[in-house]
Amino acid sequence: MSLPPLVEPASELTVDEVRRYSRHLIIPDVGMDGQKRLKNAKVLCVGAGGLGSPALMYLAAAGVGTLGIVEFDEVDESNLQRQIIHSQADIGRSKAASAKDSVLGINPYVNVILHEERLEAENVMDIFSQYDLIVDGTDNFATRYLVNDACVLLNKPYVWGSIYRFDGQASVFWSEHGPCYRCLYPEPPPPGMVPSCAEGGVLGVLCASIGSIQVNEAIKVLAGIGDPLVGRLMIYDALEMTYRQVKVRKDPDCAVCGENPTVTELIDYEAFCGVVSEEAQEAAMGATITPKQLKEWIDADEQIEIIDVREPNEYEIVSIPGAKLIPKNEFLMGNALQDLPQDKKIVLHCKTGVRSAEVLAVLKSAGFADAVHVGGGVIGWVHQIEPEKPVY
Repeated sequence: MSLPPLVEPASELTVDEVRRYSRHLIIPDVGMDGQKRLKNAKVLCVGAGGLGSPALMYLAAAGVGTLGIVEFDEVDESNLQRQIIHSQADIGRSKAASAKDSVLGINPYVNVILHEERLEAENVMDIFSQYDLIVDGTDNFATRYLVNDACVLLNKPYVWGSIYRFDGQASVFWSEHGPCYRCLYPEPPPPGMVPSCAEGGVLGVLCASIGSIQVNEAIKVLAGIGDPLVGRLMIYDALEMTYRQVKVRKDPDCAVCGENPTVTELIDYEAFCGVVSEEAQEAAMGATITPKQLKEWIDADEQIEIIDVREPNEYEIVSIPGAKLIPKNEFLMGNALQDLPQDKKIVLHCKTGVRSAEVLAVLKSAGFADAVHVGGGVIGWVHQIEPEKPVY
């Protein structure tokens, strides 16, 4: 689908800019007009992490005149495997500030605007209204639906990307010309059903593959060239090295962009997506202990059975002493229940406490009334009890 340019061209390029962007200028489809449009464009990148890193770097190199960065987190050592906009020296720094330094190091002619805050329903409309196009680099469903709904309500196009292990997806959502994210995914998956990259991992270079596709699509939309991924979902399998496309049609019954929308203003997206299920929340009430409490029980030789519900590769990285590995799926399928001891208190844990809360709900419904789980999981254990151990 060919679309008109999103932005008007800037009045001129300086001599230095002509030198810098000469390889763009000699492409007939871009040329002087297209480069001037990029110079005049205002693009917001939501997140400066795995997808945001390559996206910001290539948007800057391409000559997008104004780049906004929404990011509230700090650089952690585990980020460096894929978040190439940050370096070893940036550990502990604001990701937004670190990203700004890298962007200006690539292209000092870019105007960088920082929004060092968590994107929420209270601020998203004000932030998004300042930009022509949004690049979504988020990794959780609540923020994805927030970004989508805000863009539909503001009539903003946005480029979406998603990564997990060896798989990536990308599309351009623009309700004026095609479907939105809700047309593709009307409802979020059940809580705990789809692991995050922090739980399931991601091949570092996959971020570059999908992030560069996002920038490619952003340039096409801004300059009005080519055939953007509007109405198409691009699916990439890095292990098989295959690309395939799926057509996405606008849903006339879509809750936000359909003919009779039911979502006409922003909602509570955490509640809509649910970090954990209601059953897990109820099970965890009054049955959540701290890592320090667990350490006290271990030292007092309490009759407890510590069960780690993570995956084997996570267990190999770091574990709580004495913990027995039984992955979450074994409980969901019912295979693990018969082997649990009846004469000991069951203490569950995972990485941060989300998966263990889901398993706790299963145990409670199976009659293990005194079972508990560790809030903060093994990460909390390392921070509070064994800081010499690694985290991931």
